[in-house]
Amino acid sequence: MRDAKPITVLGIDPGTAVTGYGVVRKEGRNPLTLVECGVIRTRPRDDLSRRLAEIHDGVAELIRRHQPTVLSIEDIFYARNVRTTVVLAHARGVILLAGVQAGLEIHEYPPSEIKKAVAGTGAATKLQIQFMVTRLLRLKSAPQPSDAADGVAAALAYALMPDLPKLEPMRFA
Repeated sequence: MRDAKPITVLGIDPGTAVTGYGVVRKEGRNPLTLVECGVIRTRPRDDLSRRLAEIHDGVAELIRRHQPTVLSIEDIFYARNVRTTVVLAHARGVILLAGVQAGLEIHEYPPSEIKKAVAGTGAATKLQIQFMVTRLLRLKSAPQPSDAADGVAAALAYALMPDLPKLEPMRFA
């Protein structure tokens, strides 16, 4: 059962300019606790390769500092601009690499699933997500900037998911 032992979840809202993150701890039936949240900012004038290295190094440092058991990351949304989608995929790639290198359990959620887990609807606005993150974690104010709140929401998406048993794959003869 997932609730039996304490877990620390690193939630990530990927981006090449601003990557939001949130670290949430869940201990049995105790309330969820926000450990840290913030953003990894890269310099817009730097080459993409340099920005990706900064994102990777920032996520690797968060993993070293907090020793999470799970990495929960927002999946790609398909933007109208293909270049935006491809660049976002690069950022997700270096984040996933950092998670795999650290041996973390990785869960990827579409934006609508994160919104639904946190706010009850997949069409929730940024303000609604910030409000629910504040309420669920009993905070005095919403994490700022909104990218940090989105990273916390990604962590909460995993922490709030029901602990369903895994089914064995079926084999047909």
